Amino acid sequence: MPESKSKWLDELNPEQRRAVTHGEGPLLVVAGAGTGKTRTLAHRVAYLISQGVAPERILLLTFTRRAATEMLRRASSILRTQSSTVQTVWGGTFHGVANRLLRLHARSAGLSPDFTIIDRADAEDMLGVVRQELSLSSKETRFPRKSTCLDIYSRRINRNEDLDKVLREDFPWCREHRESLSTLFREYTKRKQDSNVLDYDDLLLYWYHMLQDPAIAANMGGRFEHILVDEYQDTNSLQARVLLGMRSHNRNITVVGDDAQSIYRFRSATVRNILDFPDTFPGATTVTLEQNYRSTQPILDTTNRVIAQARERHCKELRTEREGGASPQLITCQDETEQDEQVIGRVLEHYEQGVLLRHQAVLFRAAHHSTSLEIELSHRGIPYRKYGGLRFLEAAHIKDLLGFLRIMENPRDQIAWFRVLQLLPGVGPATAEAAFGQVSVRGLDTLRDLPVSAPVREELRRLVNLLLQLQTESSVAAQIEAVYAFYSPLMEKLYEDVEPRQNDLLHLSQLARRYSSRPQFLADLVLDPPVSTGDFAGVPVKDEDWLVLSTIHSAKGLEWDAVYLIHAADGNLPSDLATGSREEIEEELRLTYVALTRARDFLYVLWPLRYYHRAVGLSDRHSYAQCSRFFTDDVRALMELVPADGVQPDDDIWSRPMHSSDIARRLLDLWR
Repeated sequence: MPESKSKWLDELNPEQRRAVTHGEGPLLVVAGAGTGKTRTLAHRVAYLISQGVAPERILLLTFTRRAATEMLRRASSILRTQSSTVQTVWGGTFHGVANRLLRLHARSAGLSPDFTIIDRADAEDMLGVVRQELSLSSKETRFPRKSTCLDIYSRRINRNEDLDKVLREDFPWCREHRESLSTLFREYTKRKQDSNVLDYDDLLLYWYHMLQDPAIAANMGGRFEHILVDEYQDTNSLQARVLLGMRSHNRNITVVGDDAQSIYRFRSATVRNILDFPDTFPGATTVTLEQNYRSTQPILDTTNRVIAQARERHCKELRTEREGGASPQLITCQDETEQDEQVIGRVLEHYEQGVLLRHQAVLFRAAHHSTSLEIELSHRGIPYRKYGGLRFLEAAHIKDLLGFLRIMENPRDQIAWFRVLQLLPGVGPATAEAAFGQVSVRGLDTLRDLPVSAPVREELRRLVNLLLQLQTESSVAAQIEAVYAFYSPLMEKLYEDVEPRQNDLLHLSQLARRYSSRPQFLADLVLDPPVSTGDFAGVPVKDEDWLVLSTIHSAKGLEWDAVYLIHAADGNLPSDLATGSREEIEEELRLTYVALTRARDFLYVLWPLRYYHRAVGLSDRHSYAQCSRFFTDDVRALMELVPADGVQPDDDIWSRPMHSSDIARRLLDLWR
């Protein structure tokens, strides 16, 4: 082995090195929290290239484009080679790679190569149109809203479960509409095909069905000598079947993940994929990464014992070479007010010890669990940030402008036509429908002659002139600038806060300068959109520091010096909405594990003996709680137990028979 290669391999621990230098055949890397998963995968890419595998023959699948970019950057740094060499690796998300492959094989899939991709909001709108046309919204009984219909449709596709099972397990109140939903989804599928559009699920669905053709599977799968998959525990059934199809002629697949961090069942992810990998790919090698580089040993001992409660898992015991560390604390509070006091007191104490606020995080199961804490933080003048915000592509002005480009890319895109037409003064749904029908049958020029009032006809003529102008513009940025000139006066009449919206569109034009292809620009915006829109700066905050508030789901993949897990009471964690089956409870256990493993140095778990219900406003309605079932006697034996104010240390609050329900509800339950 060359000396230079031996040097960068020596940087790895023995477990990582075994995974990185694996030869032929399937490989499962069970990477515990904080064990250097990204580092291992980046070194694996570098190792394959150093062994003579052409970069373009490697497929790296991740769940964000940024993750793929970072891994390839690291691989380039490891090899000390030009980044352009490593950048020929096929790196990206499942949906992004699906888009690239479908563009190459569109004809084989029965698609026109100029298909466009619609985001979730547009998919909901299309379902809503079909729902209205089928008169499903006029039924006397409550029919699911368009967003719920899309959720049902998507879970049916991604979980590979029949409609009856999806309705029975996740949407029981919709079971009476089974036949109507089936009709709706069939018509929705046909409408997409007629419009030459694909939604997110279609990208994977077409990819999977193309792989059922042996010739296409041999060609598509044969393009790659090695496939590497990050965060495999977050894949769904459809993605797993796609991977199996891609490896029908070549078994070189490396998947990296942690079954203990599978927490996205609501997105159709299934822990079964990583648990069953050795059965799906017989002869697979399993390497377990247990050397943790994040947390102290007392924290790891506690988290190891928490996840040991899982019925089925890839066994591992996380360990660290870090010495010392405080035991995690399990803090009982009289109510939420005391819980807030306990959190803030410890946050400020650590702050005085030199731990910045932004290096501390308060985690919770549901967003509303932080309500009272936010009020108290504001009252005390402690700055904080909470994850959330309007997604870029959900902003109306962004969807409006992109609608013009989508029409140019795909003249059959009915939803885009309806959106653009109804921006024009005097054009409502009926006129928009008539205009689209005329364009579809007789062509764009005839739109000028639509039998409408003179003012509306003039608006339609202006639109036709714009679209004809766009046909002559080769630059994506120039097309956006032309649309902006047409759209800006309309936006001023349609929306408030025009100036920040204008800035968003100007930024979109600048972004477009990086693209020579309109299809790639539109696809990238849908598949990897900016998180939020711009806005004016608010009241200036001179403090450069802030406390982090986050749901556990949003905290996955992150870490802080001090972590405070609040509302660790049964009914909140696990959520009372996620205890209908053993599988749901197991995922809540994994969610708890994810929260605990975010901590580097200090871990605090808090639960109130009494908590108030805040579904609507403020009231005295409350429940008595018991500590989360996941903090068993074995787990508590490793934690420092801190009793509530007014409770003596020898008072055995853990063995009290009170359950998470209040007495009134128990009495009512006698008569079920």
